[in-house]
Amino acid sequence: MAILSFADLVNECTKQNKSIYEIAQEQESILLEDTIDVVRLRVLEDLLAMKEAVKNGLHSTEKSISGWCGDDCVKLPQRFNKKGALFGKTFEKIITYALATAEENLRMGRIAACPTAGSCGIVPSVIIAVSEEEKILEAEQINGLLTAGFIGLLISNKVQLAGAVAGCQAECGVASAMAAGALCQMLGGNTSQIIQASSLALKNILGLTCDPVCGLVEVPCIKRNPFLAVHAVTAAELALCGVESKIPMDEIVDTLKITGQLMSPLLKETSLGGLAKTKTAQELEKKLFNKKV
Repeated sequence: MAILSFADLVNECTKQNKSIYEIAQEQESILLEDTIDVVRLRVLEDLLAMKEAVKNGLHSTEKSISGWCGDDCVKLPQRFNKKGALFGKTFEKIITYALATAEENLRMGRIAACPTAGSCGIVPSVIIAVSEEEKILEAEQINGLLTAGFIGLLISNKVQLAGAVAGCQAECGVASAMAAGALCQMLGGNTSQIIQASSLALKNILGLTCDPVCGLVEVPCIKRNPFLAVHAVTAAELALCGVESKIPMDEIVDTLKITGQLMSPLLKETSLGGLAKTKTAQELEKKLFNKKV
């Protein structure tokens, strides 16, 4: 059966009595014409690349082309080592890892786009930080990443995951939905709870614009990663408590697409509106590109 929607996914999981990650790895196995073991090894490679990006990002202060970004991540441990964050160690790690990965991306370091480079810190930070603190085994982390990937795939069946098409709701927003589903899976959630987590995350970020200052994936892109990572955790926690979205996931995805179509082109990665046209942003643009603005 071709699985093209979340309704299809629920039906197939119920029919086969399997988890989302099991369906995902079977589908990928068919696509690659290889074994499930090979599929899982490939996912492990992605997971290890994510961990390497976090490691590299934690220790670099190399600035970006704008001079505005690249040295924020190191500020977090400096404070947390003196006074812990209000929400505890897991929260500290999530926002630090998300920022580390996003900053590694701006330096052209090796990252795993999940689903895009601009949103690359959200899924990894949630999976890695929670796994470290909750002692979640590598096999379960792979299951979480498979779950996240399939959620992103189903959303992409209806809308392109690009800021130029549907704003940042289709990048950081979708990444947050993926991370919420992954976390729910790793914490023992069932199929319904996983989809509810993704639904809650995506529904509550609809309308997020893409307005990068100077056309660079820096401001506000980088700091959106830690914010949307925490957003994902909120969605997963609610879903695991039995909280449900009153609007089904497939309808939320339809709304994501429609919202993107209604969004002004000035707010879809063109840098012609929003934060990109603030006075400060225009002054930086003039400085960087010797451009009249």
